[in-house]
Amino acid sequence: MKFKIKSRFSAAVLWSGEVEGSTSALQLGAAVMLALRSGANLRSANLRSANLYGADLYGADLSGADLSGADLRSANLSGANLSGANLRSANLYGADLSGADLSGANLSG
Repeated sequence: MKFKIKSRFSAAVLWSGEVEGSTSALQLGAAVMLALRSGANLRSANLRSANLYGADLYGADLSGADLSGADLRSANLSGANLSGANLRSANLYGADLSGADLSGANLSG
């Protein structure tokens, strides 16, 4: 299925490609991983409610991204740039945030 990751601030498409998944959260999680592997710029991306359980996001630049409600349990976010990201109500249980830049990030909820 063709899937698009868009900017949280506009309708601009940051990445598009073929992904599989039974739910939109799983499709978005798969799209994020494919986009990062291809070198896509996901700064300020709309990743709301993405299923990124156990994902390796080491060093990823997700600054300004909307990750509200995302499942980031056991994800490797070490060294990631999450400055200004919206992580409201995201599940970060067991996530590795060592060395991550969380300056200005919304961690409420």
